[in-house]
Amino acid sequence: MIARSRTSVIMFATLLLGSAAAQTIEVDVTHATNHFVPKETLGAGVDRISVEAIDKDLLQPTLGQTQASGWQPVTYRQNTELAVEAWHWNPQGTWSDASGKGYFTGASTPTEMLRYSYGYGLPRRGFTRNDGTENVGFSRLTDGDLNTFWKSNPYLTQRFTGESDALHPQWVVLDLAQTQLVNSIRIAWGEPYARRYVVQYFTGDDPIHAPTRGVWQTFLQGTVTSGKGGTETLRLANNAIGVHFVRIWMTESSNTCDSDGPADPRNCVGYAIREIFLGTTTADGGFHDIVRHTPDQEQTTTYCSSVDPWHQPSDIGSTKQAQMGFDLFFTSGVTRGLPAMIPVAMLYDTPENAAAEIAYIEKRGYPISYVEMGEEADGQYMLPEDYAALYVQWATALHRVDPGLRLGGPSFTGENRDIEVWPDVNGKVSWTGRFVDYLKQHGRLGDLSFFSFEHYPYDPCRTPWGMLYEEPELVSHIMQTWRDDGIPADVPMFITEGNLSSGASETYQDIFAGVWLADYVGSFLNDGGKGVYFFHYLPLHMEPGCNGSPGTFGMFTINGNYEIQQQLAQFFVAQLINLEWVQPDGGEHQVYSAKGDAEDGAGHELVTAYAVKRPDGKWALMIVNRDQQTAHKVRIAFHGENGQHSTFAGPVEISTFGSAQYQWHPARTRFEAHAEHAAENTVVAYTKGWADPDGPIARAKENAGKDTTYELPAASVTVIRGAVSSK
Repeated sequence: MIARSRTSVIMFATLLLGSAAAQTIEVDVTHATNHFVPKETLGAGVDRISVEAIDKDLLQPTLGQTQASGWQPVTYRQNTELAVEAWHWNPQGTWSDASGKGYFTGASTPTEMLRYSYGYGLPRRGFTRNDGTENVGFSRLTDGDLNTFWKSNPYLTQRFTGESDALHPQWVVLDLAQTQLVNSIRIAWGEPYARRYVVQYFTGDDPIHAPTRGVWQTFLQGTVTSGKGGTETLRLANNAIGVHFVRIWMTESSNTCDSDGPADPRNCVGYAIREIFLGTTTADGGFHDIVRHTPDQEQTTTYCSSVDPWHQPSDIGSTKQAQMGFDLFFTSGVTRGLPAMIPVAMLYDTPENAAAEIAYIEKRGYPISYVEMGEEADGQYMLPEDYAALYVQWATALHRVDPGLRLGGPSFTGENRDIEVWPDVNGKVSWTGRFVDYLKQHGRLGDLSFFSFEHYPYDPCRTPWGMLYEEPELVSHIMQTWRDDGIPADVPMFITEGNLSSGASETYQDIFAGVWLADYVGSFLNDGGKGVYFFHYLPLHMEPGCNGSPGTFGMFTINGNYEIQQQLAQFFVAQLINLEWVQPDGGEHQVYSAKGDAEDGAGHELVTAYAVKRPDGKWALMIVNRDQQTAHKVRIAFHGENGQHSTFAGPVEISTFGSAQYQWHPARTRFEAHAEHAAENTVVAYTKGWADPDGPIARAKENAGKDTTYELPAASVTVIRGAVSSK
């Protein structure tokens, strides 16, 4: 949030580039751009990881070494949504069907300790693959089995939304991989089926990843107003048309019950399709199918609007990976005893299960800061009105448990631009704008206590050094975009996951990653951000990255027993941010914006700075030298509103971390030999890379005055902290 204006001073930092004319960074402190409390704002994320990692990362000394990075609040990441799974946050609970299947609700009364929790794959899934972290499973729409079926989410029907099903059209899309000739479709409907639907083709290249670069065109004979269910063969056009993507858009359900019967109304609403066949019909009436039907990801790719969260015990996923159980999460020490941001599953769950989760946590007495509603709805290709309809239902259920809960979402996947979707009837394509519109129209905007998104700005395989110059503008631009879309000024923004990119690479281990981290956090706070969470907090093994090179999202390299071997660049910069720049146990910090004019000749700032006034009365500047090869000198001066000059005066503390303190040596094959028998004993040894030198942060003290200059080494982050005087 933006702080109210305060009469203060204007700060100038003069950069002396060798013998060149002085350069200047101006920090306008006539008013604060933001205010924050570190223990509420500077945090990290804990995700679904292997059971082995859960067991070992929370042991000492590993946990203590991790927390030495200084990150404070923790956000619990809800990964089962990304895998299209139902979340059994409590393995103990009840099924909606007495036979032990259906919709699961975890037990809200605490009994045994929850150490792990698991995801259950959804057998009514319509995705071949989605935009989640785990491309597992397959669609039932083209799996070649008429006994299986896709079914839409019952909570998006009139029975639960209270509004016409036509306002929440459900859809499936087939991707034919290339343009193919089509004039007919055969749909094997399940129960319930669509009474009204249209079959369309896309005029652009990719409706999933470029939804506004083309339009959905209804086939000439593709409109059905009185569907009968069963297996329907529809002649779409007299002549075959070249198409790449085909969509079935459903607006009225038969509301007939599936084989589980009418005892549960969720069995009788929405839409179900057993299999889709697409191709051509010849003059003799023969249907010629071009769809590949197979129960794996080699099938013809399909996407869907939503998935029914119905499942059964046999659908449990691999137990090699687990969500951390809430009791272990809150008692292990990883949260430092601070309130944590907790998720509820929403895209593939029920409001009853979410409400039971919060009731359980509160009965245990564990502190909750915020509740994040669902995970990456845009990555699941969910339309904003559908997400909003679920949001309203879940908010109602959760506020029955605790009216004071602060709810938010949607945890966007990390785009650097506005999220766009197929236009609505008014031509509006902004996901955020339409989400806000829905909440306003239903009088529920007050249920949005925060707006969350993720930030992974770079392609892991293409990160030249010059991309560092983009970061402050990327953060500033996307936050302004959300505001322009309608997020109210008093709704705080959180980056609930963030790092260089969504894929691991050796860039994560390089000094590049540390320099980027300082700009990322500083610019987000300068632009009014409320909370930023580093990802991933706990140490993890290296994983394959670009061109086979290993990488890790974490701050460490570890051995096979999860013991920390080396700290990486982001660990040291995290310490600069959390332990040097801010007062970690302090109260409110004031942020002041900075603007420099030291450039590289192409208009890029070589040096950026972020200023805070701390509760202890000291000023601290975090200065980022993004110049890969050249050091710079900085003279810091404060300039008052009436021309009064001030400087750092007396003892100042200087902490620096850069290429002189840290260098990453990439993975490579090297030859090793015993000296006395080199020829006979030469062996090949593969290493995953190492840092040398590997810290520590360089620290110095200086007695400062108005003429003091400060050295900024090449590719470095420096924190300068001290008192200011006009004398």
